[in-house]
Amino acid sequence: MNKSLIIIAAALLLGSLASLAANPVTGQPNILWITSEDNGVKWLGCYGGENALTPNLDQLAKEGFRYTNCYDNAAVCAPTRSTWITGMHAISTGTQAMRSSSAVPEQVTFYNQQLQKAGYYTSNCTKTDYNLRGLKPGKYWNHSKSDYTQSWKNRKKGQPFFTVLNLGDSHESRAFGNLKEGSKDPGKMKLRSYHPDIPEMRETYAVYSSSVEKMDEKVGKAIAALKEDGLYEDTIIIYNSDHGGVLPRSKRFLYSSGIHCPLIIRIPEKWKKWWPAEKPGMTVDRMVSFIDMPKTWVSLAQGEVPDVFQGTIFLGDKLEPEPAYHFAWRGRADQRQDCARLTRDKRYAYHKNYAPFAPNGQFLPYMHKMKATGAWEKYHKDGKTNAVTGRFFKPRVSEEFYDNEKDFDNVINLINVPEHQAKIAALKAEMRRQQLACYDSGLLPESLRNNRAKANNMTTYEMIRDPKLYPLEKYLDIADLALARDPANLATFKECLSDPDEGMQYWGLIGLLLLEDKAVPALGNLKLLFDQSMSKQTPYVPYFAAWIIYRNGDKSLGEKLFTQLANSKMKGHTLANIFDWMGDDAKPLLNKIYKGKNLEKGFLSAVITRAGVDFTIATKKKNKNNDR
Repeated sequence: MNKSLIIIAAALLLGSLASLAANPVTGQPNILWITSEDNGVKWLGCYGGENALTPNLDQLAKEGFRYTNCYDNAAVCAPTRSTWITGMHAISTGTQAMRSSSAVPEQVTFYNQQLQKAGYYTSNCTKTDYNLRGLKPGKYWNHSKSDYTQSWKNRKKGQPFFTVLNLGDSHESRAFGNLKEGSKDPGKMKLRSYHPDIPEMRETYAVYSSSVEKMDEKVGKAIAALKEDGLYEDTIIIYNSDHGGVLPRSKRFLYSSGIHCPLIIRIPEKWKKWWPAEKPGMTVDRMVSFIDMPKTWVSLAQGEVPDVFQGTIFLGDKLEPEPAYHFAWRGRADQRQDCARLTRDKRYAYHKNYAPFAPNGQFLPYMHKMKATGAWEKYHKDGKTNAVTGRFFKPRVSEEFYDNEKDFDNVINLINVPEHQAKIAALKAEMRRQQLACYDSGLLPESLRNNRAKANNMTTYEMIRDPKLYPLEKYLDIADLALARDPANLATFKECLSDPDEGMQYWGLIGLLLLEDKAVPALGNLKLLFDQSMSKQTPYVPYFAAWIIYRNGDKSLGEKLFTQLANSKMKGHTLANIFDWMGDDAKPLLNKIYKGKNLEKGFLSAVITRAGVDFTIATKKKNKNNDR
């Protein structure tokens, strides 16, 4: 054969092999994963949204597949990203509290690490809010800069790429402020049924709707860049939001508006065998949880899926059976303590509120930067809300159950309806199964679990997997008794107060708190526990003991205990949280403890300001080390 022909043939073969390595029909696809921040399913036109125009995402849905049952596990960003990067529920690693930055052990593996092992060039543009410390997932990104259009250009010839593009244009902060030029018409906004129809609410909807449209424009530009580089038909495009949102009672909450998310996937013709429906443009009703995504992405890349990854593969060659249920959870959000769990199927949802003494609408400084939040709260305090629009600001019931098909807004609690008891029982059983399967760390409050892990020289991940250190089944049982609010359990709760396990003490306290005036016979036990826990500097426990004593009649003693707590060196936001939960009952107490004093600026001072107590913000002393 002619030597020149041999060289040409060899070059063509090498070029073909290089192309085959990147995008063969049976091989590894390029993957572009677009995530937008904070917009739930109802903000997109292709999902029936009426407030914002989203032509680019609507077009992507026509060319791809629109999933109708996709749900976040966390309802807020950092715990969601912790779940994504580790392939494990954040409650399974102890990273469910916002800005907790818990350490994780060596056995935790990151999905981008597995993609690199599978030969991928990995890019992140450019969100790395993983809520953990110790191991560094960032080192498994080949490219982690904001310039998306350069994110795949430095890869080797023929190397497949996986690119994450995070769009912040729809973030909660974009709903702050007043109407501006280019904002939507407030009068045309369609409000959720739990929001009162007041001008500030309509204006905030309008401001945010404009931001969603800007996000959609960015999606269009991202897809255009892919086409310009000739990669559109070689790349699987995935789009979803990072959780629901963003008007108050959506983001951070386990209601449909907080966790039901858009998911659109476009799969080119060459990977037709992976189509989840007959043809593009169709909807897919398969249940998809965010916990499924890391496992699925690694599987699509033909990488090795670690045994520790939780969830189910929902796309590709290694498709796994569809789960019947979705499991979600909530922990602390910023300074506000909370604990809630949810299990749901495609229609019904069961909620368990492990901190029902805290209203959903508790004061959260960041959320209150939104004009609508403060205006809604004032509207409620002025006595203008009704049973639906006012519930957000009241203490919660222990359990909730909703028909999401008829009641997407989750305002009609069907927990006591006889015809639903079989479904409720099934969802309760599934919740417990999930909690045990992933070693739900949230049954021990955050500081208590952190202290216990530290005392045993362990990460939270390791500590909660030791049944001697973390008796989860025992905690689940006593928590259920506490949430039942049954006076018949008074003796059990009193016994908990003398249990050496601070977790049992805590749940005994919650049981007594929820019994209200039926807990009076335990006041002596509470004072003894307060003294013991103060001597040990135990988090949470003395605060709740003081609250119960103060609320149940011994205000003089309760005042002394709260004063002792206020003057102690114990840190954290528990005291401020309790003062805020107490509402108007806290004002005389705050006047006696803090009136006229100097306080540092922070969450506690914000709570005291809201109560109308006069004090002075202390001037911080300058530290020479801060002058650098």
